[in-house]
Amino acid sequence: MTGPSTTAIHGGEERHKPLHSITNPVVFSTSFPFESNADMAAYFNDEKERGAEYIRYGHPTISVAEEKLAAIEGCEAAMLTASGMSAITTTILTLVKSGAHIVITNDSYRKTRVFVGQFLSKYGVEHTVCDPTVGAIEAACTAETKLIISESPTNPYLRCIDCEALAKFAKKRRIKTFIDATLATPFNLKPLDLGIDIVIHSATKYFGGHNDIMGGVVCGKKAFIEGLRESQGMFGALPGPMTAYLLIRGLKTFALRMRHFNESGQRVAEFLEAHPRISQVWYPGLASHPDHEVATKHMKGFGGVISFLVDGNLEQTSAFIDACQLPHLAPTFGGPESLIGQPALVSYYEMAPEDRAAIGIHDNLVRLCLGLEDIDDVIEDLDQALQAF
Repeated sequence: MTGPSTTAIHGGEERHKPLHSITNPVVFSTSFPFESNADMAAYFNDEKERGAEYIRYGHPTISVAEEKLAAIEGCEAAMLTASGMSAITTTILTLVKSGAHIVITNDSYRKTRVFVGQFLSKYGVEHTVCDPTVGAIEAACTAETKLIISESPTNPYLRCIDCEALAKFAKKRRIKTFIDATLATPFNLKPLDLGIDIVIHSATKYFGGHNDIMGGVVCGKKAFIEGLRESQGMFGALPGPMTAYLLIRGLKTFALRMRHFNESGQRVAEFLEAHPRISQVWYPGLASHPDHEVATKHMKGFGGVISFLVDGNLEQTSAFIDACQLPHLAPTFGGPESLIGQPALVSYYEMAPEDRAAIGIHDNLVRLCLGLEDIDDVIEDLDQALQAF
């Protein structure tokens, strides 16, 4: 059996590469010419195999990244996109049409909910928002439901859905299932193995791993991915060769980094839960988490994102964040540097406090995205910051 580190390093790559290189070369070309009109005709008539003629329809460096991502996910095929959001929108637009109904869980990424609720509604696609549980999803489905969208874990409350139970229900109703597993990564969770139809990731996060690229990936059956490429070719949401190259490089250490995130996430979550200035912590590895049982059944580890409530108001919570010396005040996660943020002042800054509270975004909510620093240093820094306000 091939382990996760071996797969991350060798998966999807030919052993013998051009120019005897150990690493896959990055090819900076958007066009790949033919030798003659006869050569071109043979290609288009499927009489000759070769790479695509134009970057929007295929590229050697991007193809290697996709093969590696498919190997890591353990799926038939993967398609790399320009961003996690483009992976989401391209997939949804391909799957639904006017008159269809979508069920989406309420703790899904905000921009995904905005796309479904505001953009698609203009084109006759209806939707229902529900809690991230199989029971709530079942109750929300109608005769017109074509797609179920959720995350596992979700953001920011790290809710974990029972993918196996969801897939069984959806298959009986012939409804496609779509899970954004960015926070879990295939190191910790493989929804496709549990029966889910489509999995997407923001490759910007744990896959890239260095806070320096933007990308997304859609994983699933080969037939579906090949059809999805037709949509991608029209929408044009493709990554560049350098993004693919940096992604391949980042994936070499993917499994190694995830082991650290899992260990640090658990230790820091336990520290925060025991701290007198923290009133609540959300982390699937804690017995107090509402989905701890589901998470431990299907997940290998729980990653490096932790959400918690500081025992204080908006200003006191901001003072705590400002007192932290290691984490940067910035969005995203999955890189070497720890990042921290106050959702009330970032993703939901334009909303009134009472409106934020109504959707569960409290003024004292903090999202901590751990990096690769030494765990004891992170805990020491959080402790001094909690005592400083």
